[in-house]
Amino acid sequence: MLMSVIEECRTILCYPELAGKRVLITGLSSSCGVDIVRAFAEHKCRIVLQFDETSEQTQTIAEIAAPHALEIKAFGPVGPTADDAVLFARAAAQAFGGLDAVINLIPLGISHLDHAADAADVERIVAARLLLPCVLSKVAANRMAISWNEGTILNVATLTGAARGPARGFAMVAKAALAAMTRGQAEEWADKAIRFNAIAPPAVPSAGAACAGEPDIAALALYLASGRNKTLSGQVFEAEMAKPAAFLPRVA
Repeated sequence: MLMSVIEECRTILCYPELAGKRVLITGLSSSCGVDIVRAFAEHKCRIVLQFDETSEQTQTIAEIAAPHALEIKAFGPVGPTADDAVLFARAAAQAFGGLDAVINLIPLGISHLDHAADAADVERIVAARLLLPCVLSKVAANRMAISWNEGTILNVATLTGAARGPARGFAMVAKAALAAMTRGQAEEWADKAIRFNAIAPPAVPSAGAACAGEPDIAALALYLASGRNKTLSGQVFEAEMAKPAAFLPRVA
């Protein structure tokens, strides 16, 4: 079924029902997210962007979206505590008076993981990576439910570049935690018509990935946000993320 969903969303080029929708995209960086931002901007959405870094390249992402999006607001990095996450979640939800869709970009890669790192270290790092999307999803879903607004939340695990050894093991542990979180959220909010899904790297790189890279992920995000398949929730799609250079803007 999941492959048929991917093939369907690849064939649909336009979702007029997305015009005016309020979409939050978090975890943007110079290496990840430009295709997703561009896709929603070109559908005339109201977009809230949250960047994990401040650079000329991230500024370019906002500049690419601005001429196409109906409205756009941007936020910088969010602090590491739960209180920081709650404050940002509330600000993002209030930016346009609510949210219709949330796409959380969650980095799973880690460049310096000691071979001697124990389970507690890995658990602590995974929890830190999932803190913002977990808190944000809860706040966004609650706002959607209060306003009787159907919505969708998509957690996208990003793993750019090659992860080997302990780093690959960390990514797979994080992926399992993300899948469990997403499925639990989908079950918790099912009776409120709020759908949760995830996209994560395959266990074996380049082996039967459902999505080939960020353009496919953007297409799937549009499909889910459109609400055309309202029974699709609690699913974890697999995607082989492209190299960071593939995410750079395609304009001069």
